[in-house]
Amino acid sequence: MKKIGLKPVYLDCHATTQMDQRVLDAMSPYFLEKFGNPHSDNHYFGWEAAEAVNIAREQIAQSIGASANEIVFTSGATEANNLALKGIARLYGKKKNHIVTCVTEHPCVLESMRSLVEEGMRVTYLNVNQDGLIDISKLEQVITKDTLLVSVMAVQNEIGTIQPLSEIGEICHYNKVYFHSDGAQALGRIPIDVKKMNIDMLSITGHKVYGPMGCGALYIGKIPKVKLMPLFSGGGQEKGIRSGTLPTPLCVGFGKACELATDLLAAETISIRKKRDLLLEKLTSELSGVHINGCIKHRVAGNLNLSIDEVDTGTLMASLPDLAFSTGSACSSNSDSSYVLKEIGLSDAEIDSSLRIGLGRFSSDFEINYAGERLIEEVNKIRDSRRSIFINAAE
Repeated sequence: MKKIGLKPVYLDCHATTQMDQRVLDAMSPYFLEKFGNPHSDNHYFGWEAAEAVNIAREQIAQSIGASANEIVFTSGATEANNLALKGIARLYGKKKNHIVTCVTEHPCVLESMRSLVEEGMRVTYLNVNQDGLIDISKLEQVITKDTLLVSVMAVQNEIGTIQPLSEIGEICHYNKVYFHSDGAQALGRIPIDVKKMNIDMLSITGHKVYGPMGCGALYIGKIPKVKLMPLFSGGGQEKGIRSGTLPTPLCVGFGKACELATDLLAAETISIRKKRDLLLEKLTSELSGVHINGCIKHRVAGNLNLSIDEVDTGTLMASLPDLAFSTGSACSSNSDSSYVLKEIGLSDAEIDSSLRIGLGRFSSDFEINYAGERLIEEVNKIRDSRRSIFINAAE
């Protein structure tokens, strides 16, 4: 099989997704023709931009079952997570100083927790089982009268685990505790209804859902009403919660991406899962020692996290410049090994042999087949080389 053009086959949709052409088309006029500041409320150009932002806000809200006035734009999910966690803790922390979260959260959540501990908050970290799921009964046990917030990621960014959001939300609201979820990997991949799931705050971002980088949002529920202390000062935009001029083109693009995600979710989930399962079947039928990290059942359709016996992933990646995949989170790529895989019980050797594949809307059948063939080819080469070294050493 021949290499596809000059670019590698893209298999890293958890890090970011290719922008959909329809999103770019929606954004384009707001770079050159409709360039007004959406906060300029005294002339046509400002009104035009503000209307576009309001439409985008509505599109984003509809994609998660919210109302438009509950959407606050941010620069992405990292800012949204920081705003949610620090904003609520700094406002209510003197009354309730306890937060519950999970050991496999995104680094920006874990780092925010460390900062809040220095500010006087207490944090309880829930462990996960080998599938990456929290124990709901344990969550119930650790909530106290001092618990202000529970923050649990909707979909884990390395192993694709889908947490039981509705059950978590029900427990939180029964105990009069706020529920925040990092939904960056969930938007467009699983159905989300913040009202039915009792989610009080949800962090989302555009570039994980075929939209633009640099634009995200925080859903802040009205019932029960959530109040936050702003992270920084400015002109009072976004009802004073998040100051700064909104980037109209990016907001428009994010809105369009959410609209598409809503329309395509059901069909896209089926097609992407089929491609993932075909790739997995190809690898497991032609290679021994291929192990799935996490479980298939509670997992988003496009995720595969695998460990391959007798293979160092660094060596494998170096031998496959024609494939673009990763060993874990793009946001923690400088760390020595995956803390997520450690938490689900993998050994150092298993972690060193692990890889993450993320398939998406634009992953073609030809690319899936090509990727499978190339992975099989290089794994066999690495194993043959390893065995020959052992044989020569023995002689």
